[in-house]
Amino acid sequence: MNILILLGSVIGGVLLSAQSSINGAFSRKSGTYEAAFLTFFSGALLLAILILFFGEGNILKVFEAPKWQLAAVWFGVGYLFLTVVAVPRIGVIATNIATVIGQLSAGMVIDHFGFFGGLSVPFTWERLLAILLMLIALRFIYIGNKKQRAKFE
Repeated sequence: MNILILLGSVIGGVLLSAQSSINGAFSRKSGTYEAAFLTFFSGALLLAILILFFGEGNILKVFEAPKWQLAAVWFGVGYLFLTVVAVPRIGVIATNIATVIGQLSAGMVIDHFGFFGGLSVPFTWERLLAILLMLIALRFIYIGNKKQRAKFE
């Protein structure tokens, strides 16, 4: 079962990269806010239908959730908006690598301190090295993107 979850996560990553690229191209035609709006609006419609037919709980329970948990909504909005802005300027791979670096860095802090009731996993020099190597990779990718763009300008 874990292999299916892992495979699903990989597929999710593929879909996220495709979505980033398509939204970046779409934003050049329609505008950044418009592309972000369409993504959230269509996603909200789809989820409303899924909740209607497959929902398991009471959507009004959202009003009983701790306010800090509701902040996740704004994090998702921020992520999507920043992705729509970044992809046309620095490319899909640079945007995705930067996103992963941010996710892993935040995850390491969250794990280290056991925030949000998660498992406490100490920060180690190996984890620091992993982030540093990813930053180096991001630098090489970004420089390569700039060189490619310069050829076409």
